[in-house]
Amino acid sequence: MEFSPQDRQNQRQRLIAAREALPAEQRLLLENALLQNLQSLLEQLDADHRHSTLGFCWPFRGEPDLRPLVTSWLSGEPQRAAALPVVTARDAPLAFRRWTPQSAMQADRHGIPIPVSGDTLQASLLLIPVNGFDARGYRLGYGGGYFDRTLDSLNPPPVTVGIGFELGRLPHIAEEAHDRPLDWIVTEAGAFRAQRS
Repeated sequence: MEFSPQDRQNQRQRLIAAREALPAEQRLLLENALLQNLQSLLEQLDADHRHSTLGFCWPFRGEPDLRPLVTSWLSGEPQRAAALPVVTARDAPLAFRRWTPQSAMQADRHGIPIPVSGDTLQASLLLIPVNGFDARGYRLGYGGGYFDRTLDSLNPPPVTVGIGFELGRLPHIAEEAHDRPLDWIVTEAGAFRAQRS
């Protein structure tokens, strides 16, 4: 079955609207469950201390707010660092700028807060928001291709974890040639390793 760019855009907009329409109390319950599942996965992935730099995204358009968890994770070990993505050019990979809870922030061209200053880091573990996702780890983002270009550019490649609510789960996403599947998906229902079959 063929999916046009317009089909993907319509599906993306439908899923974003459903997420933004969640009642506040329901969102809080879903977000708390998601954060508990993500905490468990981070502990599992960090058992061998390979991951000292964590990339994550500022919450946008009803996405789960990961800042409390990231703040707690940073306090666990002195060598840990967190970073937020920064768009440097339209068709370029993202850069990741160091973030702490004390970082001064400014809005980027999309209105998303980014650190005013800070070292550029390479994250070994990336938490990537998903509007839609399937069991194979393919995602619907916002259509700009930033994360796909970024994942292509990173060596060694980071472990990638898609972050989203179950309302974004789809039976199948018709991937495009440039799409890069994620390693894990975390929702309020659990942490799921992507099924490569």
